[in-house]
Amino acid sequence: MKRDVPFVLVQGCLYVSFLTLDLALPGSGWDVPLKYLSILLCFLFVLRAGAGSDRALMGTALGFTLLADLFLLVLNRRYPAGVAAFCVVQLLYLTRILRARPKALPLRLALRGLVTWAALTAVWLLSAWEPLTCLSLFYFAQLACNAGDALTLGPRYRRFALGLALFIGCDLCVGLQNLSPWLSGIPAVLLAFSRVGMWLFYLPSQVLLALSVQRK
Repeated sequence: MKRDVPFVLVQGCLYVSFLTLDLALPGSGWDVPLKYLSILLCFLFVLRAGAGSDRALMGTALGFTLLADLFLLVLNRRYPAGVAAFCVVQLLYLTRILRARPKALPLRLALRGLVTWAALTAVWLLSAWEPLTCLSLFYFAQLACNAGDALTLGPRYRRFALGLALFIGCDLCVGLQNLSPWLSGIPAVLLAFSRVGMWLFYLPSQVLLALSVQRK
């Protein structure tokens, strides 16, 4: 839609700017305000362009995304609180999926429960049972299930599904960065890509999620 063009253009300028900083001045911190501003604009876009209950749902989800990024990106501390906020985001996206296909509720919840149980059991078996690890695996299990479920919702939710798929790409890069001290033999080029790849995937995912909101 034509009214989406200014939003996409501004986000494109921010995207190119902070990726350039990530490549030219890694770790400088100059990219952080641009990245947080881009997510704030997604939130404001949903409030302005959205309609009805979907606007409230997506606005709340992006509000919690802002909260998560405040802890994880801006403050760079209180990581459990940031991941917990992202857990809320995924539960809100689950609500959107269930509203789109309410008849599939029992099966979806059963499969999701099985995936979550398997992830948490793996943590327990590896003796890595601590809050941040449990929250992270719970969150990623919900994201993966949401991405799979969104693919079944049809053309109307195509942007939503693609946004969640790119969200997974971002989190795989985050996981690779966080696990690199314990994983030997990872190619240096892959680690370098994952450092930039986090936001290479993340902003497009949030823009697509914002654009998927039901309109006025």
